[in-house]
Amino acid sequence: MSDQTPWWPGGQEGTSRPSGGPSGGGDPYGGYYYPPGTTPGARPPGGAGPTRPRRPPSAQRWLWFLIALLAGVLLVRAHRINRDDVILFCVIIPSIILHEIAHGWVALAFGDDTAKRAGRLTLNPIAHIDIVGTVIVPILMIWGGIGFFGWAKPVPVNVSKLRSPRNQGVLVSLAGPATNVVLCTASAVAFHVFGGVNALNANPNNLWALILVYLGLVNVWLTVFNLIPIPPLDGSVVIERMLPASLWPGYLNLRRYTLPLVLVVVVLASIIPDGNTSLIGHLSQSVENWWFGILT
Repeated sequence: MSDQTPWWPGGQEGTSRPSGGPSGGGDPYGGYYYPPGTTPGARPPGGAGPTRPRRPPSAQRWLWFLIALLAGVLLVRAHRINRDDVILFCVIIPSIILHEIAHGWVALAFGDDTAKRAGRLTLNPIAHIDIVGTVIVPILMIWGGIGFFGWAKPVPVNVSKLRSPRNQGVLVSLAGPATNVVLCTASAVAFHVFGGVNALNANPNNLWALILVYLGLVNVWLTVFNLIPIPPLDGSVVIERMLPASLWPGYLNLRRYTLPLVLVVVVLASIIPDGNTSLIGHLSQSVENWWFGILT
Protein backbone atom coordinates (compact mmCIF):
# COMPACT_ATOMS: atom_id res chain seq x y z
CA MET A 1 0.00 0.00 0.00
CA SER A 2 1.03 3.59 -0.42
CA ASP A 3 -0.26 6.78 1.06
CA GLN A 4 -0.35 10.00 -0.91
CA THR A 5 -1.34 13.58 -0.17
CA PRO A 6 -2.37 14.86 -3.61
CA TRP A 7 -2.80 18.52 -4.44
CA TRP A 8 -5.67 19.91 -6.41
CA PRO A 9 -6.21 23.02 -8.54
CA GLY A 10 -6.08 26.19 -6.48
CA GLY A 11 -3.62 24.76 -4.00
CA GLN A 12 -6.24 22.90 -1.98
CA GLU A 13 -4.94 19.84 -0.25
CA GLY A 14 -6.63 16.59 -1.15
CA THR A 15 -7.18 13.55 0.94
CA SER A 16 -4.91 10.59 1.37
CA ARG A 17 -5.65 7.74 -0.94
CA PRO A 18 -4.65 4.45 0.61
CA SER A 19 -4.17 1.65 -1.85
CA GLY A 20 -2.77 -1.79 -2.12
CA GLY A 21 -3.83 -5.07 -0.79
CA PRO A 22 -3.32 -7.38 2.16
CA SER A 23 0.35 -7.42 1.63
CA GLY A 24 0.54 -3.67 1.41
CA GLY A 25 1.05 -3.39 -2.32
CA GLY A 26 2.33 -0.05 -3.59
CA ASP A 27 0.38 2.60 -5.45
CA PRO A 28 2.83 4.37 -7.77
CA TYR A 29 -0.02 6.11 -9.56
CA GLY A 30 -1.52 7.56 -6.41
CA GLY A 31 0.72 10.60 -6.15
CA TYR A 32 -0.28 14.17 -6.87
CA TYR A 33 -3.16 14.68 -9.25
CA TYR A 34 -2.21 16.51 -12.42
CA PRO A 35 -4.76 19.17 -13.41
CA PRO A 36 -5.13 19.70 -17.18
CA GLY A 37 -2.27 21.69 -18.60
CA THR A 38 0.14 21.04 -15.75
CA THR A 39 3.40 19.13 -15.80
CA PRO A 40 4.23 16.28 -13.41
CA GLY A 41 6.69 17.57 -10.84
CA ALA A 42 5.72 21.22 -11.36
CA ARG A 43 4.67 23.40 -8.42
CA PRO A 44 0.87 23.29 -8.02
CA PRO A 45 -1.33 26.30 -8.69
CA GLY A 46 -1.72 28.76 -5.85
CA GLY A 47 1.84 28.18 -4.67
CA ALA A 48 0.94 25.28 -2.41
CA GLY A 49 3.49 22.51 -2.46
CA PRO A 50 3.23 18.90 -1.46
CA THR A 51 2.87 18.31 2.21
CA ARG A 52 4.95 15.87 4.17
CA PRO A 53 2.97 12.75 5.15
CA ARG A 54 1.96 12.88 8.77
CA ARG A 55 3.07 10.14 11.10
CA PRO A 56 1.22 9.26 14.28
CA PRO A 57 3.07 9.98 17.51
CA SER A 58 5.47 7.28 18.61
CA ALA A 59 3.51 6.75 21.83
CA GLN A 60 0.36 6.02 19.84
CA ARG A 61 2.13 3.45 17.66
CA TRP A 62 3.54 1.73 20.75
CA LEU A 63 0.05 1.71 22.30
CA TRP A 64 -1.38 -0.18 19.37
CA PHE A 65 1.58 -2.55 19.41
CA LEU A 66 0.88 -3.34 23.07
CA ILE A 67 -2.82 -3.82 22.31
CA ALA A 68 -1.93 -6.30 19.58
CA LEU A 69 0.46 -8.09 21.93
CA LEU A 70 -2.23 -8.31 24.62
CA ALA A 71 -4.73 -9.63 22.08
CA GLY A 72 -2.21 -12.29 21.04
CA VAL A 73 -1.78 -13.38 24.65
CA LEU A 74 -5.55 -13.62 25.06
CA LEU A 75 -5.82 -15.72 21.90
CA VAL A 76 -3.18 -18.11 23.19
CA ARG A 77 -4.86 -18.40 26.59
CA ALA A 78 -8.20 -19.02 24.88
CA HIS A 79 -6.55 -21.78 22.80
CA ARG A 80 -7.55 -20.00 19.58
CA ILE A 81 -3.98 -19.78 18.34
CA ASN A 82 -1.33 -22.50 18.11
CA ARG A 83 2.36 -22.77 17.37
CA ASP A 84 1.88 -22.68 13.60
CA ASP A 85 -0.21 -19.51 13.92
CA VAL A 86 2.58 -17.87 15.94
CA ILE A 87 5.17 -18.81 13.31
CA LEU A 88 2.92 -17.51 10.53
CA PHE A 89 2.40 -14.23 12.34
CA CYS A 90 6.15 -13.85 12.97
CA VAL A 91 7.05 -14.40 9.31
CA ILE A 92 4.22 -12.45 7.72
CA ILE A 93 5.03 -9.19 9.51
CA PRO A 94 8.63 -8.86 8.18
CA SER A 95 7.46 -10.07 4.76
CA ILE A 96 4.84 -7.32 4.55
CA ILE A 97 7.30 -4.73 5.85
CA LEU A 98 9.95 -5.67 3.27
CA HIS A 99 7.22 -5.54 0.61
CA GLU A 100 6.40 -1.99 1.65
CA ILE A 101 10.01 -0.86 1.96
CA ALA A 102 10.70 -2.16 -1.55
CA HIS A 103 8.11 0.27 -2.96
CA GLY A 104 9.82 3.14 -1.16
CA TRP A 105 13.36 2.16 -2.15
CA VAL A 106 12.50 1.81 -5.84
CA ALA A 107 10.64 5.12 -5.75
CA LEU A 108 13.72 6.69 -4.13
CA ALA A 109 15.94 5.28 -6.87
CA PHE A 110 13.70 6.99 -9.43
CA GLY A 111 13.77 10.36 -7.69
CA ASP A 112 10.96 10.26 -5.09
CA ASP A 113 12.26 10.62 -1.53
CA THR A 114 8.80 10.94 0.06
CA ALA A 115 8.99 7.59 1.87
CA LYS A 116 12.50 8.37 3.11
CA ARG A 117 11.49 11.76 4.48
CA ALA A 118 8.47 10.16 6.14
CA GLY A 119 10.72 7.70 7.97
CA ARG A 120 9.19 4.68 6.23
CA LEU A 121 12.39 3.10 4.88
CA THR A 122 12.96 1.38 8.20
CA LEU A 123 12.72 -2.20 9.43
CA ASN A 124 11.08 -1.00 12.65
CA PRO A 125 7.64 -2.69 12.55
CA ILE A 126 6.10 0.07 14.67
CA ALA A 127 6.49 2.52 11.77
CA HIS A 128 4.43 0.27 9.50
CA ILE A 129 1.54 -0.71 11.77
CA ASP A 130 -1.92 0.09 10.44
CA ILE A 131 -4.53 0.10 13.20
CA VAL A 132 -7.15 -1.74 11.16
CA GLY A 133 -5.08 -3.84 8.77
CA THR A 134 -2.25 -4.90 11.09
CA VAL A 135 -4.13 -5.18 14.38
CA ILE A 136 -7.92 -5.44 14.22
CA VAL A 137 -8.50 -7.49 11.05
CA PRO A 138 -5.84 -10.18 11.72
CA ILE A 139 -7.02 -10.61 15.33
CA LEU A 140 -10.66 -11.01 14.27
CA MET A 141 -9.75 -13.52 11.56
CA ILE A 142 -7.58 -15.59 13.91
CA TRP A 143 -10.30 -15.48 16.54
CA GLY A 144 -12.84 -16.67 13.99
CA GLY A 145 -10.55 -19.44 12.76
CA ILE A 146 -10.59 -18.05 9.19
CA GLY A 147 -6.86 -17.62 8.71
CA PHE A 148 -4.61 -14.62 8.10
CA PHE A 149 -5.45 -11.46 6.23
CA GLY A 150 -4.22 -7.94 6.72
CA TRP A 151 -2.05 -5.14 5.45
CA ALA A 152 0.59 -2.70 6.63
CA LYS A 153 0.46 1.08 6.79
CA PRO A 154 0.73 2.50 3.26
CA VAL A 155 4.11 3.73 2.06
CA PRO A 156 3.87 7.32 0.74
CA VAL A 157 4.74 7.66 -2.94
CA ASN A 158 4.71 10.98 -4.80
CA VAL A 159 4.46 9.88 -8.41
CA SER A 160 5.05 13.43 -9.66
CA LYS A 161 8.67 13.17 -8.46
CA LEU A 162 9.43 10.11 -10.57
CA ARG A 163 11.46 10.94 -13.65
CA SER A 164 9.03 8.94 -15.82
CA PRO A 165 5.84 8.69 -13.74
CA ARG A 166 3.84 6.19 -15.77
CA ASN A 167 6.72 3.89 -16.75
CA GLN A 168 8.69 3.96 -13.51
CA GLY A 169 5.45 3.79 -11.58
CA VAL A 170 4.97 0.28 -12.92
CA LEU A 171 8.33 -0.76 -11.48
CA VAL A 172 7.58 0.90 -8.15
CA SER A 173 4.34 -1.05 -7.88
CA LEU A 174 5.83 -4.40 -8.90
CA ALA A 175 8.77 -3.99 -6.51
CA GLY A 176 6.65 -5.33 -3.64
CA PRO A 177 5.65 -8.65 -5.25
CA ALA A 178 9.19 -9.00 -6.64
CA THR A 179 10.53 -8.79 -3.09
CA ASN A 180 8.14 -11.54 -2.02
CA VAL A 181 9.38 -13.71 -4.90
CA VAL A 182 12.97 -13.19 -3.71
CA LEU A 183 12.05 -14.14 -0.14
CA CYS A 184 10.18 -17.22 -1.34
CA THR A 185 13.12 -18.30 -3.50
CA ALA A 186 15.60 -17.72 -0.69
CA SER A 187 13.44 -19.82 1.64
CA ALA A 188 13.34 -22.73 -0.82
CA VAL A 189 17.08 -22.59 -1.45
CA ALA A 190 17.91 -22.48 2.27
CA PHE A 191 15.46 -25.31 2.98
CA HIS A 192 17.19 -27.58 0.46
CA VAL A 193 20.74 -26.51 1.27
CA PHE A 194 20.36 -27.14 5.00
CA GLY A 195 18.41 -30.37 4.59
CA GLY A 196 14.98 -29.23 5.66
CA VAL A 197 13.24 -32.43 4.52
CA ASN A 198 15.54 -34.65 6.59
CA ALA A 199 15.24 -32.29 9.56
CA LEU A 200 11.42 -32.50 9.51
CA ASN A 201 11.48 -36.27 8.98
CA ALA A 202 13.67 -36.58 12.06
CA ASN A 203 11.67 -34.06 14.07
CA PRO A 204 8.34 -32.68 12.73
CA ASN A 205 8.64 -29.83 15.24
CA ASN A 206 12.04 -28.64 14.00
CA LEU A 207 11.69 -24.87 14.43
CA TRP A 208 14.10 -23.53 11.82
CA ALA A 209 12.72 -25.85 9.14
CA LEU A 210 9.14 -24.84 9.94
CA ILE A 211 10.10 -21.17 9.80
CA LEU A 212 11.52 -21.63 6.28
CA VAL A 213 8.42 -23.56 5.19
CA TYR A 214 6.02 -20.89 6.42
CA LEU A 215 8.21 -18.00 5.30
CA GLY A 216 8.12 -19.29 1.76
CA LEU A 217 4.41 -20.12 1.89
CA VAL A 218 3.52 -16.65 3.17
CA ASN A 219 5.51 -14.98 0.41
CA VAL A 220 3.99 -17.19 -2.27
CA TRP A 221 0.60 -16.09 -1.00
CA LEU A 222 1.59 -12.43 -0.91
CA THR A 223 2.88 -12.64 -4.46
CA VAL A 224 -0.19 -14.39 -5.85
CA PHE A 225 -2.66 -12.15 -4.05
CA ASN A 226 -0.97 -8.85 -4.85
CA LEU A 227 -0.69 -9.72 -8.55
CA ILE A 228 -4.45 -10.10 -8.90
CA PRO A 229 -5.39 -7.34 -11.39
CA ILE A 230 -7.97 -5.69 -9.14
CA PRO A 231 -7.26 -2.14 -8.02
CA PRO A 232 -5.68 -1.18 -5.74
CA LEU A 233 -3.62 -4.41 -5.74
CA ASP A 234 -0.20 -4.26 -7.38
CA GLY A 235 -1.26 -6.43 -10.32
CA SER A 236 -3.69 -3.77 -11.50
CA VAL A 237 -0.72 -1.60 -12.49
CA VAL A 238 -0.44 -3.45 -15.81
CA ILE A 239 -4.01 -2.59 -16.69
CA GLU A 240 -3.52 0.98 -15.51
CA ARG A 241 -0.50 1.40 -17.74
CA MET A 242 -2.65 0.50 -20.74
CA LEU A 243 -5.11 3.30 -19.99
CA PRO A 244 -4.97 6.35 -22.27
CA ALA A 245 -3.19 9.27 -20.61
CA SER A 246 -6.41 11.29 -20.70
CA LEU A 247 -8.18 8.76 -18.47
CA TRP A 248 -5.32 8.32 -16.03
CA PRO A 249 -6.08 11.23 -13.60
CA GLY A 250 -9.73 10.25 -13.33
CA TYR A 251 -8.80 6.64 -12.67
CA LEU A 252 -6.41 7.68 -9.90
CA ASN A 253 -9.18 9.69 -8.31
CA LEU A 254 -11.43 6.61 -8.37
CA ARG A 255 -8.72 4.20 -7.19
CA ARG A 256 -8.72 5.52 -3.63
CA TYR A 257 -12.16 4.00 -3.08
CA THR A 258 -11.38 0.48 -4.31
CA LEU A 259 -9.88 -1.10 -1.17
CA PRO A 260 -13.35 -2.10 0.11
CA LEU A 261 -13.79 -3.96 -3.19
CA VAL A 262 -10.82 -6.17 -2.32
CA LEU A 263 -12.27 -6.86 1.13
CA VAL A 264 -15.62 -7.81 -0.42
CA VAL A 265 -13.90 -10.19 -2.84
CA VAL A 266 -12.02 -11.86 0.03
CA VAL A 267 -15.19 -12.27 2.12
CA LEU A 268 -17.18 -13.67 -0.80
CA ALA A 269 -14.37 -16.06 -1.71
CA SER A 270 -14.41 -17.27 1.90
CA ILE A 271 -18.10 -18.17 1.90
CA ILE A 272 -18.83 -19.25 -1.69
CA PRO A 273 -18.63 -23.07 -1.76
CA ASP A 274 -16.32 -24.92 -4.12
CA GLY A 275 -16.82 -28.64 -3.61
CA ASN A 276 -16.08 -29.47 0.01
CA THR A 277 -14.44 -26.12 0.67
CA SER A 278 -14.73 -22.45 -0.30
CA LEU A 279 -13.18 -20.72 -3.29
CA ILE A 280 -10.43 -19.22 -1.16
CA GLY A 281 -9.93 -22.59 0.53
CA HIS A 282 -9.48 -24.24 -2.86
CA LEU A 283 -7.00 -21.58 -3.93
CA SER A 284 -5.18 -21.88 -0.63
CA GLN A 285 -4.88 -25.66 -1.01
CA SER A 286 -3.56 -25.26 -4.55
CA VAL A 287 -0.92 -22.76 -3.44
CA GLU A 288 0.13 -24.95 -0.52
CA ASN A 289 0.37 -28.06 -2.71
CA TRP A 290 2.52 -26.19 -5.22
CA TRP A 291 4.84 -24.86 -2.49
CA PHE A 292 5.21 -28.21 -0.73
CA GLY A 293 5.95 -29.77 -4.11
CA ILE A 294 8.81 -27.29 -4.55
CA LEU A 295 10.23 -28.20 -1.14
CA THR A 296 10.04 -31.93 -1.71
